[in-house]
Amino acid sequence: MMNEKRASIFYNARRVVVKVGSNVLTEDHGLNLKAIRSISRQICRLIDGGIEIILISSGAMASGIRKVGLDKRPDEIPKRQAIAAVGQAGLIMEYEKAFARYHKKVAQILLTGDDLNNRKRYLNARNTLCMLLSWQVVPIINENDTVMIEEIQFGDNDNLAAMITLLMDADILVNLTDIDGLYTKDPRTNSDADFIPMVSAIGEDIKKIAGDIPGALGTGGMLSKINAAKKVTAAGVPMVIANGGRPDVLKKLFSGKDVGTFFTPKKKKLKSRKCWIAFTLKPKGVIRIDDGAAEAILNRGKSLLPSGIVGVEGEFSVGAPVEFRKTDDETLGTGLVNYSSTDIRKIMGLKSNQIKNRLGHKPYDDVIHRDNLAVTAECNV
Repeated sequence: MMNEKRASIFYNARRVVVKVGSNVLTEDHGLNLKAIRSISRQICRLIDGGIEIILISSGAMASGIRKVGLDKRPDEIPKRQAIAAVGQAGLIMEYEKAFARYHKKVAQILLTGDDLNNRKRYLNARNTLCMLLSWQVVPIINENDTVMIEEIQFGDNDNLAAMITLLMDADILVNLTDIDGLYTKDPRTNSDADFIPMVSAIGEDIKKIAGDIPGALGTGGMLSKINAAKKVTAAGVPMVIANGGRPDVLKKLFSGKDVGTFFTPKKKKLKSRKCWIAFTLKPKGVIRIDDGAAEAILNRGKSLLPSGIVGVEGEFSVGAPVEFRKTDDETLGTGLVNYSSTDIRKIMGLKSNQIKNRLGHKPYDDVIHRDNLAVTAECNV
């Protein structure tokens, strides 16, 4: 039954994000032109079949290292940023040549986390990508390493791919790497590693397995891919990890073959704005709520009232994104608060009609309105 459902998801997909890792695109710290041509050819076939494709491509750093004559990735940030600039030019040039063989145009888009944190720029990025797709131009996206600082970085292209998947309301995220999917151990060094064809819940056991499988050239190993899967599946979007070096891997996936590790999505898909709240904004604090409030939010779609709050962590202002968690530390989601952390501490545990007596004013009955609550946990309270 699951195989049929998986095949149906691929068959019905009309907008797809494909992320290709450094290990697929590079060899000996230079670009693997054969791999670039293969991936480009497969993407063109999907586009000709009526599927919109957004490509997240690693490889700029590895390309740049060889071009400037280094034998390894430097430690100094200015050098890494300069190398990425050199490598990105070569990477996009090779893609342009590869896609031109099939009469397709490409567009280069470099983003930082700050671009998506800002709602106006977030929507501008979406509008630009939608226009490119309407022209059948292939957007090729990478993180803007040249201007990157820690505060605004995505961290790795797996996370960037997840963010773009949610930004664009994609039907599925395909993450191509150099192994066939998720294994119980690193299959490159353990002959007894068992393949995991499907993951229905991403718990600590899955994270532990993934943490032991590193990446070779890029910044993202298997754990970063699992973290990306956790985000998109929580938003109701499936993801698959597959081997980008296998012949016609995309064709096999979209023809219903059981290729790679499939991550099943949450049943209810989050709307675009709530995806932005849940996964793009960085939480400024934590609100802990009791079981009654958790049940009302998860199962009945209610707002968060002060009566259900049992604790507040961090300092934040009105309108800030804040995680809300159960007392057992399970994260239920993220919301935009109507009150500051100082005021929430004063009114937590109170009924809404008691707020004015405590604060001297009552702009809202709820601490987080349901329209600003992005629930990422399943409804199982």
